[in-house]
Amino acid sequence: MTTLRPMVTHTPDPARIDALREEMIAELRKLGAIRTEAVEKAIRAVGRHLFMPEETPEKAYAAEHALITKRDENGVSLSSVSAARIQAFMLEQADIRPGTRVLEIGSGGYNAALIAELVGPGGEVTTIDIDPDVIDRAKKLLPVAGYGRVHALVADGAEGEPTRAPYDRIVVTVEAADLAPAWADQLAPGGRIVVPLRLRGLTWSVAFQRENDDLVARDFEVCGFVPMRGAGARDEHLVVLHDGEGEEVGLRLDEGQVDAGQMRKALVGPGAEAWSGVTLGLGLPYDDLELWLVSALPEFALLAATRAARDRGVVASWSRRGVATLLDRGACSFAYLTMRPTTPERKVFEFGAVGHGPKAARVAEQLVTQVRAWDRDHRGHKPELRAFPVGTGDRRLPAGTVLESSAFRFTISWPVGR
Repeated sequence: MTTLRPMVTHTPDPARIDALREEMIAELRKLGAIRTEAVEKAIRAVGRHLFMPEETPEKAYAAEHALITKRDENGVSLSSVSAARIQAFMLEQADIRPGTRVLEIGSGGYNAALIAELVGPGGEVTTIDIDPDVIDRAKKLLPVAGYGRVHALVADGAEGEPTRAPYDRIVVTVEAADLAPAWADQLAPGGRIVVPLRLRGLTWSVAFQRENDDLVARDFEVCGFVPMRGAGARDEHLVVLHDGEGEEVGLRLDEGQVDAGQMRKALVGPGAEAWSGVTLGLGLPYDDLELWLVSALPEFALLAATRAARDRGVVASWSRRGVATLLDRGACSFAYLTMRPTTPERKVFEFGAVGHGPKAARVAEQLVTQVRAWDRDHRGHKPELRAFPVGTGDRRLPAGTVLESSAFRFTISWPVGR
């Protein structure tokens, strides 16, 4: 049985709303999520609290707060109003202009209203969702906020909405493990698709620009979203390695299978550490390292663990999303990325790897070898990411790593040298 979050409306003070909105905009500017005056103007114009009536104004205007609006019988999120930071940077990626036609896949209401502000009276916005409850909610909230002109329709996102195509922009607000052929078919020449794309378990918001017959990534950033449902759904595999009270550890796999019993045995056996000599300042991002490991490791997974599991010494790294992990299925071994402080002040950290299984030392060293390769050749650089229909031959693909999916082939090409 699914559960809808009840809408309990708060009665906010207009002056307080204005102050909270300005605080949120300032924070989004500081975070780099707002980069243009157009997106800032849209965020200032649309009342976010009107699309989150269940929340207090303080929560509605918190830059990193997302509202789960529907869960399944297991408590898994099915629909949400995304965090304002993510919505802002995806709109910046989309580069939506006045007068354009936009399709939003995955509805919540607020983001569609922001898009309506960006396209203006000469543009058109269509928002679709596979869930009638989600569309009913959007249809109730959009007119109240003054955006009744947005078309809100029940449809499977993988099919797009062909009756209103072509679209200058397609903005996907659910996690996808592939591009749907319908999106490419419904995209106008020179158009852009912005999609939270899952590649080997890690999700990036990618802005694909149509250039002739190619889809070329113009920008991508790490993000997290509710997974797509319907025809475009593709589940990950979770292999539970440890399940104590609050001390959960598991391997998330986007491809292939592992011997769960052997991997659990590997975790409780002796481990091996390897350290790279590569350091990072406290709080600095390393998205490009993660993408390098996605492209460089022959067998890739994510080790997801709770903080309690780390604190109890079950693992030496924690993340519910997961940290990059090298698998060696044949040897029933794996190694995951970790860090250690290099100074008492804990301001600088060194990357390393912890290996488990019969070949723990070997796989740990293999992982840190790739960390060193990233630091030597690719640190601070983003690769070129392209998408080609699945029938595209190898000779047409650029040099680099090829990640295969059901409908598209994705290539990751790193610049040579620094």
